[in-house]
Amino acid sequence: MKSDEYYMRMAIEEAKKAGGIYEVPIGAVIVLDDEVVSKAHNLRETEQRSIAHAELLAIDEACRKLGTWRLEDTTLYVTLEPCPMCAGAIVLSRVKRVVYGAKDPKGGCAGTLMNLLTEERFNHQAEVVNGVLEAECGALLSDFFRELRRKKKEEKLGRESTK
Repeated sequence: MKSDEYYMRMAIEEAKKAGGIYEVPIGAVIVLDDEVVSKAHNLRETEQRSIAHAELLAIDEACRKLGTWRLEDTTLYVTLEPCPMCAGAIVLSRVKRVVYGAKDPKGGCAGTLMNLLTEERFNHQAEVVNGVLEAECGALLSDFFRELRRKKKEEKLGRESTK
């Protein structure tokens, strides 16, 4: 059986694809019985759809491939802690286990702000493993946003110099 780090590295590769097209670099991989069922990366800006998060795209593809909305024995690997929307989809699709890299202090719903994935009032709870390749996952995001701020600053300076 392959390790959590092995599959998180796949999720990181998906995140890099997102960063390469100027999307927030988040990637997700769904695994069943040590086989990759689906992979996805953020496409929110590309598709201009608020729900085009890596986790939702991976869940949707996995459901189609497996022919069921119940992903009961799967593990979802994602580079950033799921947001409320993605956490809800994880619970509703009954993903068994969620492994994430970096914590999300602004929107994390797998233990940071709250933990929707283990909320006992829901009819399903997912096992949560956090911090897998956390530094690498966090660096992808930090580097992306640092570069974005740099470009915006350059654009602003360019506009001011032409006035």
